[in-house]
Amino acid sequence: MEIISELIRKTRLEKKMTQEELGYLVGVKKAQISKLENNANSATIDTIVRVFKAMNAEIKISIQLENKNLQLA
Repeated sequence: MEIISELIRKTRLEKKMTQEELGYLVGVKKAQISKLENNANSATIDTIVRVFKAMNAEIKISIQLENKNLQLA
């Protein structure tokens, strides 16, 4: 979750958005965005997807398993 928290923060800053602006787009309060960025709570995959979609970011998940590369895009 630490990596995802950092990616949320970096993406938001790259988009020049405040936590309050991102929270508005996602439908949560600024405090929730702060908690996500600081890894202060566990988030569901649904919440993480909503956050990145609000920032128009594409999500790709890749897992290496016994010489096989599994991807979800």
